Amino acid sequence: MPFAVYVLGLAVFAQGTSEFMLSGLVSGIAADLHVSIPDAGLLTSAFAVGMVIGAPLMALFSRKWPRRRALLIFLTAFVAAHVVGALTPGYEVLLATRIVGALANAGFWAVALVAAISMVEPAARARATSVVVGGVTVACVVGVPAGALLGEHLGWRAAFWAVALVSLPALVAIVTSVPDGRPAASDGNALEGSRASEGSQAPEAPENPSVRAELRSLTGRRVLLTLLTMALVQGATFCAFSYLEPLATRVTGLGTGWVPALLALFGVGSLVGVTLSGRVADARRSTLVLAGMASLALGWIALALSAVSPVATITLVFVQGMLAFGTGSAMISQVFQLASGAPTLAGSFATAAFNIGAAAGPWLGGLTIDAGFGFRSPVWVSAALMALALTTAAVTRLTCPLSLTKARVAMKS
Repeated sequence: MPFAVYVLGLAVFAQGTSEFMLSGLVSGIAADLHVSIPDAGLLTSAFAVGMVIGAPLMALFSRKWPRRRALLIFLTAFVAAHVVGALTPGYEVLLATRIVGALANAGFWAVALVAAISMVEPAARARATSVVVGGVTVACVVGVPAGALLGEHLGWRAAFWAVALVSLPALVAIVTSVPDGRPAASDGNALEGSRASEGSQAPEAPENPSVRAELRSLTGRRVLLTLLTMALVQGATFCAFSYLEPLATRVTGLGTGWVPALLALFGVGSLVGVTLSGRVADARRSTLVLAGMASLALGWIALALSAVSPVATITLVFVQGMLAFGTGSAMISQVFQLASGAPTLAGSFATAAFNIGAAAGPWLGGLTIDAGFGFRSPVWVSAALMALALTTAAVTRLTCPLSLTKARVAMKS
């Protein structure tokens, strides 16, 4: 595996830490900037909104950019946003830096995934992708708890400085190790290997499809319903996860020292979930997704009912992390399979759906807290969102059979 692929994984680790670390910092940010906890929770939503907007736009804008230059521009902007965020005394500026940092993060992702698979042989593309995406799960295991620990002992600004500092070695390594070539037409076929492994008989997409052709592939009913379901699942995850710190300390009764450990436990669960999902999804993707969604719904209900119990809370944090990321990763691969005619934009649309949920979830959870329903209420919102996700999944299966979707793909091609 080329060293440059691991460099990209390091940068994604820093970006994943930034996206998720606020779940352990909301109380500190709220107190320091004199805002409410729900307002501090909206910083997570702001980052997600930036990712939603930036994922498809940056994927379009960077289609023909030299890779090294694009990666450096996006990562430099990401670092600058965190430096400004660490220095600002005002909530409004911090909110703006979260959006700018998310736009840069989205642009980096759009280039990094294609760059990674272009640097390896076709047989190693899945491994290269896992190295890059693995930066997110490592962030959940190490980066997010470390950010919470820094926030507890040195203040939330120290966590922002740490993210900027971790990104600097990646900047230097990108200069020396990532080729500066422009995207080749053949890069669009990165998904062919995964489709073959699934036994799909869907026809091959054109090597270099136009933007219009890719958008047409992404607007099929089954694809859109799958993206909606993904947004609901991620909304449920981030609704509860964003307020895990006040839930644990103010409802469960755990001390603040437990917060980094809980975040690490959620991260370990997510790593286990992604690993297990990768081994099962190719053969039984639909079954895995439906079973995972049903289990998530039951898990959020169980956490809402038993949040006063430390044992139940600790156990369910691990289980829900495992189920959320295992199900989510299978749903991302499901989008790639369904939108085989959109090799460049399918990933950005999946990222956008993921982050629509990440934006809506904390916002909805904050509304229930503001309404006086307590810090347990976001977990109930998560259960309700999962009920909606199960409904849309059922509608998808009833109205858009996979065999019909494949036939439509064949007709379009």
